[in-house]
Amino acid sequence: MPPLRRSRAKALAATGPVRERRDPLEDEARFLRSWFERPLVTGSVTPSGRMLARTMASYVDPRRDGPVIELGPGTGPVTEALIRRGVAQERLVLVEFNPDFCELLRRRFPRATIVRGDAYNIRETLAGMLSEPGAATISSLPLFTKPLEQRLDLLNSAHDLMAPSAPFVQFTYAVVPPIPARCQAGSYTASGSNRVWLNLPPARVWVYRRP
Repeated sequence: MPPLRRSRAKALAATGPVRERRDPLEDEARFLRSWFERPLVTGSVTPSGRMLARTMASYVDPRRDGPVIELGPGTGPVTEALIRRGVAQERLVLVEFNPDFCELLRRRFPRATIVRGDAYNIRETLAGMLSEPGAATISSLPLFTKPLEQRLDLLNSAHDLMAPSAPFVQFTYAVVPPIPARCQAGSYTASGSNRVWLNLPPARVWVYRRP
C-alpha cells in the first residue's frame, strides 16, 4: 500500500459524499452481533451516536497537515462526522480489527485507507504507511478492557506518529478518564468534555496532547 501523501490544496478540496449511506438500525444489529462474538474487542453493543461522533470530530482541525488516524471505527459514525467536519476521505487512515466492519468501511468510504489490524499495536500496524506526522488520532477502542500499562503504551505510540500537540481523542462511558488525567512524568496533558447526555449511554470525550 503506497504511503499517504497530501497537499494543502487537497485539504481545501470538497470531501464528497460517502458511497453507501448508513442505516442506524442495521448498524446497531451489526454491532450487537459483533459484541456477542467478541465482547472484549467490540466493547459496545451500539455504535457511537451522532452527537458523540460530532463532539469527537470537533477536536480535529481539518486545516492541519497530515493524515487523521481513526482507531476502531466500527461502522463509521465518527468517520462520517470527520468528513462532515471537513476532513477529506483521502486523509483518513481507519484501523479496524473486525473483517466485516473493514469490508463495510471500504464500501462506505472508498477513498479512505482501510487497515485491518491491531490498533493497540499501532507502531507495527502502521509501520511504513505514513509519509508525514499525523494531524490527530481518534479512538473508539474499549480501553478499559486493557491494563493501564497497555493503554499508556497506545497513547505514547499514537503521539510518536503525530505532530507535536496533535490530539489523541478518546471517548468513555465511565465516570473516570480511560487514561489518567494527571501525568506525573509530564509526557501528556489531558482535558475532558462535558458529558454528552444525548448519547446512549451518556459519554465523555477526553483529549490527550503531548506538550
